[in-house]
Amino acid sequence: MEQLVTSNFKLGIIAGGQLAKMLALAASNWDVKTYILDPDDNCPASTICTKHIQGSYKDYDTVYQFGKQVDMITFDIENVNTDALIQLQAEGKKIYPEPQILKLIQDKGLQKQFYAAHHIPSSSFRLYESKGEILNEVNNGKIPFPFVQKLRTSGYDGKGVQVISDRGDLSKLMEGNSIIEEKVKIKKELAVIIARNNKGEIKSFPLVEMEFNHEANLVERLICPCNESVIIDERAKKMAETIITKLRMTGILAVEFFIDNSDNLLVNEIAPRTHNSGHHTIESCITSQYEQHLRAILGFPLGSTEIKIPSVMINLLGEKNENGLVKYEGLTECMSIEGTKIHIYGKTHTKPYRKMGHVTVLDKSIDIAKIKAKKVSETLKVKSWN
Repeated sequence: MEQLVTSNFKLGIIAGGQLAKMLALAASNWDVKTYILDPDDNCPASTICTKHIQGSYKDYDTVYQFGKQVDMITFDIENVNTDALIQLQAEGKKIYPEPQILKLIQDKGLQKQFYAAHHIPSSSFRLYESKGEILNEVNNGKIPFPFVQKLRTSGYDGKGVQVISDRGDLSKLMEGNSIIEEKVKIKKELAVIIARNNKGEIKSFPLVEMEFNHEANLVERLICPCNESVIIDERAKKMAETIITKLRMTGILAVEFFIDNSDNLLVNEIAPRTHNSGHHTIESCITSQYEQHLRAILGFPLGSTEIKIPSVMINLLGEKNENGLVKYEGLTECMSIEGTKIHIYGKTHTKPYRKMGHVTVLDKSIDIAKIKAKKVSETLKVKSWN
């Protein structure tokens, strides 16, 4: 059953970052009113939404009271109070993706156990409760080098992850409940954005390749379409479809993959929301990931995911040594490059490697798009006034 959309319909979005901003922009095309819950008075979505409510999305009472004001709830971040969402759902509030799924995905350990239970290929792992327990296993030879430590909760954008190459890196180990994974020898990192509505209709966007800034552990460049075999493309989409079906999830799901040196395709992580690996869809595909998420949660037919034109997406990250009020250098020169679409998120302060915007470069030739994107990366800089 589709959700009735009227001029009085209020969609609540928990957290008001750039994803919420772009979702609110898409919602405005259908006259959907957007209410944002975020503690930051100047969060990116605050200038776009119908109403901004300041408050912590980690606090039970704040989330619960926010939910009572809106007709449906979604979110642009995983680290929210799921207990409040579960209570609201029990009282009949529509929440997508479903809170039980969010609670599972908040815990990377539960994610890995989900993959294992459903025979979804992923890197081997073990769970630990403390740094001391990990050190004991290393000293007993039960954890070989190199390995990756991930905190089970609260990590994002490369935070909460440490690569431990040898004994000299053991000082980097973090305290807390963790996953220890074998360090996969990665040939490529890929991603699929997939959507499912409440009728069970499923559609995937084209597979994309991600190139990382390894110092910040953040995506620096994304290429669509991915230069990968049809077999890998089909396997990735099939695995993403299996995951979203097994979860019985409504909405957008981002699935990130590794290809190792033996061409094995392994799921790395999933995110139950619009995602950085889908920004290019705004200009590059017939339906953007933001419109698709709205279609899914409102019970409408899913839109076409066909590529209109190839693209390269670049994340605009704060420069390494810049911290303070933001300024952008090179905008004029980059806007003169044909097919360049610049998105500034509206964050007032920059700091090293903070996501401040993105640029999508479009061209009929993906090779030419890459050349243009390199020029943009060299020219457009995020600096501070300080």
